[in-house]
Amino acid sequence: MLSYCVRNVLQRRQCTLNAAACRAAPALQLSRRACSASSAGELDQAGELLRLCVDRHYVSPGQTNTERFQCGASCVYGPLGSELRRNLLEQWWHSVTRSTAQVFGINTLSSSQDAATGGQLRMVESDSLQRILDQPELSREQLVQQVQALIQSAPSPRTNFLQGALEQCVPSLELVNRKLPFGLAESGLCFQPSDGSGCPAEVTQTSLVWFCSPRTSSHWLDHWARQRLKWWRKFALSPSNFSSSDVPVEELEGPASRGVRIVYSFPWGPEPLETLWSRGQTELLQTHKGVRSKLQCRDGRKSVPHVVSVTGNMDRGVMAFLSNSLQQLKREDNKQKLLRRKVLKLHPVLAPVKVALDIGRGATMELRQVCEGLLQEFMEAKISAWPGYLETLPTSMEQLNAKYDEMGVLFTVVIGENTLESGLLQVRSRDTTVRETKHISEIKNFLSRYISAADNI
Repeated sequence: MLSYCVRNVLQRRQCTLNAAACRAAPALQLSRRACSASSAGELDQAGELLRLCVDRHYVSPGQTNTERFQCGASCVYGPLGSELRRNLLEQWWHSVTRSTAQVFGINTLSSSQDAATGGQLRMVESDSLQRILDQPELSREQLVQQVQALIQSAPSPRTNFLQGALEQCVPSLELVNRKLPFGLAESGLCFQPSDGSGCPAEVTQTSLVWFCSPRTSSHWLDHWARQRLKWWRKFALSPSNFSSSDVPVEELEGPASRGVRIVYSFPWGPEPLETLWSRGQTELLQTHKGVRSKLQCRDGRKSVPHVVSVTGNMDRGVMAFLSNSLQQLKREDNKQKLLRRKVLKLHPVLAPVKVALDIGRGATMELRQVCEGLLQEFMEAKISAWPGYLETLPTSMEQLNAKYDEMGVLFTVVIGENTLESGLLQVRSRDTTVRETKHISEIKNFLSRYISAADNI
């Protein structure tokens, strides 16, 4: 249904036209562009991707910031990058809490839990450290002892969500009537070790900790490995770039008996996106001081649960989908001139902007009122829209299309004189470059159906 603003503008405009002109409103022409993938080198592709991320406000500029982003660490995202990460986290949440029964979300606090699990990161107040260093009467040994005591008493920043989920296992058992299996999911920022650089980095991490019976833990590890790989490939333009492999025995983590990594093949090499571990029950028993009676569950027989963990790096996931979606295409124009364009073919549910609204020729004030009415409708329908009609600098439609393709905008809607006369507008697709004519009353439902259909594939 059209908003009052849109209907009012169209009705006023139509009152000034005679009936014959209304019946003879022209239809917009369709145009097609044949595109083929370019053959840019892998390293050049990486550079192009990073430049595009900065130019189109996925990542804020700055050498250090782009290096953090390329390394899979949380960085200063631009508006489009923040929205992409939010969309990805939302899809992850739906995938783990709705694909299998008995998965519950939790929110644990970052505490000194790593002190009990061998964590090496500590948060020390600089003033406290400086007060120790400013005591000249201390001998070298006394200075070392006080600094060590300060470090040992300092809390540890969270490096993962595992410990919080292990602590929440017993309270959650009452919720599920002590019946296995069930899972606890959480997402947020965690600190990762520095790998020798001396500066730990924050990472947007996701965590699913799955509690199951000992006899089914291997089955559940395989199940979640298949589910997670399928999920990553669902949103990919080139699914084969996502793969999974077993973790070598010499790289197993702690008490884990098996591990699986889901990796993405970046232009500079493969990087892990998610890691799954079959952890047994050792860490769970340690967390609850070995009191097995608190952990007894039912799954055909009484047993202490085994733990399967799934840990993901969503900052690297954002980078993977941006890399996977970038295409450099070429085409020939009417003068047989070879033209190139970059297009970010993000999956419809991940794309930060679904539709851009621009105005063509006509009464500018009335066209803007129509755009504002449509924008309000899109916002109410939770369809993210770009208000291109507010642009003050003169820009050709060719330049706008190139800009929106690089931003990953799914559709461009152009409101023109024809819209005021007959309600018809022009819709251009990012993926096909085809322009179609639709009535203004159809556009919101068209976009909603398109995104919903893409989500259900």
